Amino acid sequence: MTRGFHSIQYRLFVLFLVSMSAIVLTVSVLYYNRTTVQFHEKISSLSKQNVSQTAGLFDLLLKGYDSLSKSVTGNTDLTRILSNPQIDSPAVDYFNEQAITNILGTAFLSQEDIIGIHVLTEKGKVYNYGNYANVINPDYKTTGWYGMIAASTGDMQWLGVFDHSIIDQVDDRDVFAFGRPIYDLNNHQPIGVALFETDPQAITAAMDNLKLGAHSEVFLMNSKGDIISTTAYHWDPAWLSSLPRPKNGVPVVEEHDKQLVVASQLPFADWTVLSVTPNRDLNVELTETKRFLIIVGAILVVVSVLLATIFSRTLSSPLKRLISEMKQVEIGNFRGSLNVTSYREINILVASFNQMVNHIAELIERVKVSSISEKNAELQALQSQVNPHFLYNTLDMIYWMLDEKGHDRLGEVVLSLSRLFRYSSHWVDGAAVTLRQETEQIQHYLNIIVTRLEGRLTVHVDVGEPWMSIPLPKMTLQPVIENAVKHGLEPIVDRPGVLRVYTEEEERQLRILVEDNGIGMDAGTLQALNESLERAKDDTASDVNEESERREGGIGLVNLQRRIQHMFGEAYGIELRSEPNRGTTAIITIPLLPQKEGGAALGSEYPHRG
Repeated sequence: MTRGFHSIQYRLFVLFLVSMSAIVLTVSVLYYNRTTVQFHEKISSLSKQNVSQTAGLFDLLLKGYDSLSKSVTGNTDLTRILSNPQIDSPAVDYFNEQAITNILGTAFLSQEDIIGIHVLTEKGKVYNYGNYANVINPDYKTTGWYGMIAASTGDMQWLGVFDHSIIDQVDDRDVFAFGRPIYDLNNHQPIGVALFETDPQAITAAMDNLKLGAHSEVFLMNSKGDIISTTAYHWDPAWLSSLPRPKNGVPVVEEHDKQLVVASQLPFADWTVLSVTPNRDLNVELTETKRFLIIVGAILVVVSVLLATIFSRTLSSPLKRLISEMKQVEIGNFRGSLNVTSYREINILVASFNQMVNHIAELIERVKVSSISEKNAELQALQSQVNPHFLYNTLDMIYWMLDEKGHDRLGEVVLSLSRLFRYSSHWVDGAAVTLRQETEQIQHYLNIIVTRLEGRLTVHVDVGEPWMSIPLPKMTLQPVIENAVKHGLEPIVDRPGVLRVYTEEEERQLRILVEDNGIGMDAGTLQALNESLERAKDDTASDVNEESERREGGIGLVNLQRRIQHMFGEAYGIELRSEPNRGTTAIITIPLLPQKEGGAALGSEYPHRG
């Protein structure tokens, strides 16, 4: 089980699966978050549009009712008849009643939604016009609505929506009632009130326009907070009073107690309209989106498992065969020949291995011809080379074989790879090297990169000789250059890549600059990287993460930042500067302290931090 866990196939499988799953998860989360933001913006915009439309409907409706009431209360014939002293004459009363009925009938027929118009005089006389015979409540003067209208100074009094007529005892239809007093224009004395009852369908339709879901509740209130009309059957007055109200006449769209509240003020009637929609009505679309993402994500994870299995087996199978053959070589079996058809790099490695084994076998045969003792000694010598340094020796052997065959360029690459492995594998915690050693090491790395990019990259290394003895942590330059090549220079296709490594002195500090003309980074990505480098100052987290990164075989910029600050202090480290399509510059800052005779003391002048 342990061997399987540490196998390359298992590692490749886990790496590929985790990478694909992380991409799927990240894309899903970003898509869901973006969809949520867009949905909330859409709901907010729709709510404001509904509020604006509803305000316009109410404004148009109430202005029409106001004009209707003025046509009745401001009628000169009506006010003249009502203000004249009462004459005890049936003929006069008949003609007056006919005149008032004609006036009310004209107003009644001007709009289709009017249910009844009632004129109640101060002398107790009542005039009505409606579709049915009216049975007037004899105690109407004691009702609250009559007192509201009578106490008015001429303004319209919007009474609200009722489930039956407020004056006709036999009419049980829903009505919207409003009224205003009638004044004698000559002496400005009240002579009665006009009560209007209309079909509330227009009011309820305007309120329904504010509903955003099946469970939305709409409240229409006057300036005193009294309910004029509502679509709710039950509500808590304390809860209703806690809801947000319009601020300075500006509509409000807010989240309140897991509900979306839309509040607007109607200026014409000084009303406030509230729409309350629970989140379960609003999140139906988001719930469907989440279910869709879960299903698609599960499918993609299954596909990722299959792809990870195929990919890991494809890459690991020839390597396993190569390892098996190498173990045969370790025990002295040099007669095997490995046939593998895989990626080009693996094919080259297998071919080189076969050549090496064949060459070793030839050497053994020569030793056998000379003498038994010499054969044994030579065999032990050859077998002793197949040890932890097997890889270095193999690469050196490949170099000499290529050199003999005239493949100078490829031989240089193999030699650079060998030197690179030797340098990076001898690792000691807290090890310091000179800038000269680091510069020589990156030349090997750059030799490989320049060859691999086949003329697409030009490198300029200009490090001043006075600074070559400056100490710095081992593997300081390679991670920075590797990032510049991989993320900045390799993606460009429209121009040749240029990489510069040079130094600058500034206020007893040495700045090592790694500059490229690659694709660069946007401001958000640059800020995030620099912030991660700033957070690397936590020494405790540094130890844990550094050990984790080393187990994974990588030395990242954050790890490098910690090692520089551990050696020199928090005032030093890495800073990134970049512009999209202009390139990136990494600035490594280390101190310039007095050097001892014959070179720096490799860190003895610098107190370790942490």
